[in-house]
Amino acid sequence: MAFVLSLLMALVLVSYGPGGSLGCHLSQNHVLFGRKNLRLLGQMRRISPRFCLQDRKDFAFPQEMVEGGQLQEAQAFSVLHEMLQQSFNLFHTERASAAWDTTLLEQLRTGLHQQLDDLEACLGQVMGEEDSALGRTGPTLAVKRYFQGIHVYLKEKEYSDCAWETVRVEIMRSLSSSASLKESLKRW
Repeated sequence: MAFVLSLLMALVLVSYGPGGSLGCHLSQNHVLFGRKNLRLLGQMRRISPRFCLQDRKDFAFPQEMVEGGQLQEAQAFSVLHEMLQQSFNLFHTERASAAWDTTLLEQLRTGLHQQLDDLEACLGQVMGEEDSALGRTGPTLAVKRYFQGIHVYLKEKEYSDCAWETVRVEIMRSLSSSASLKESLKRW
């Protein structure tokens, strides 16, 4: 668990930390909420993933579609925003409320919402009108489809504890994999 938590902390620092030339500067609160969100995701673990090996699934995270070096600045922002938004949506359902500790879940929702607010301010600055279709094409659409697959999986597994644990681990893994996006944003 410590390794996964370390990966998530690295994601927050790399993907959302200050210092990149993003066309705007994310607030320090954005970084603090990101760190807290990672800690909360680690604390939300209710059962060992080893007990859920039969429920493991390859959700086909679109790694090649979201590789930072392959995206333009507006696309990278769009993908990061979509990942945060979809994560927020996933944990902001009635089924999620039944699966997780209510206090931790509410803190996670609040933190994700704050990060979305900060990112949306930047997203508006870097995306022009010609970029408005980015959410419906390419890498951002691949992220949406990835999360649709996660929703289908949860439904198929009838929102079992093991299904939620598998998804929690997958979300942590996918967010960690998106760290290369920030590296691309630093070059702009």
